[in-house]
Amino acid sequence: MPDKYVDYAFADGAARITLVAADSGNPIAPDPVEQLHAAVLRAKADGARVIVLAAEGRFFSVGGDLGIFSDADDPGALLLDLAESVHRVITELVRGDAVVVSVVQGTAAGGGFPLAAAADVVLAADTAKFSLAYAKVGLSPDCGGSLLVHTLGLHRVLRLALLGDLLTAQEAYDAGLVARVVPAADLAATADDLVATLLAGSPEAFAAAKRLVRDAADATTESALRREAQSISALAGSPNGREGIAAFLEKRAPRFS
Repeated sequence: MPDKYVDYAFADGAARITLVAADSGNPIAPDPVEQLHAAVLRAKADGARVIVLAAEGRFFSVGGDLGIFSDADDPGALLLDLAESVHRVITELVRGDAVVVSVVQGTAAGGGFPLAAAADVVLAADTAKFSLAYAKVGLSPDCGGSLLVHTLGLHRVLRLALLGDLLTAQEAYDAGLVARVVPAADLAATADDLVATLLAGSPEAFAAAKRLVRDAADATTESALRREAQSISALAGSPNGREGIAAFLEKRAPRFS
């Protein structure tokens, strides 16, 4: 595993946070999440008006690193700590004054999906895909997956959570999650143009609009995140949770009881 998972750069009011562990699929694991949280806090300290969350490689993020869960003596405790660490990142992105733009170049799976969706504006390459994928390994959504109901609607999120369906970039656009779908070759330039537009606006007005709209959608985000952390922790320590993780790592169908 690499030592560096996240790159940070700040200039002219915009903080650019990039997931750079491309060879391992930009996983959600303790060290990457610690670095991501530090980058988000640094953006806040720098007074960023816009935060751009992007990634390198084929995946925006593959989600949780199931290997570390399988190796843990107490996977439930590990999942609880990790979920709460990710949720601190999600809370900072959602509650902060900066406008957050996620730039999704590849597949966002598991916790990588709601991490991308925690942004205020989501840009996607036409090759991007979105998948919750938890049911396949005997776990429940975390990282704000349950909050997707406010964007995608009840039954679409249930379909994604229970059946493991994929959303294409175009489907995510049609559902209202993605703001723009562009050819992969144009994604970086489109992101730069959008950042320039946001930086030209009133930061106070944008912060107020973000706060009002998000509070109208859900004023209890933190409570939902806590329920998610408790649920995935309990499932990870259960026999079916252990079986689901083992089956995924062994590339076989799970045998749930």
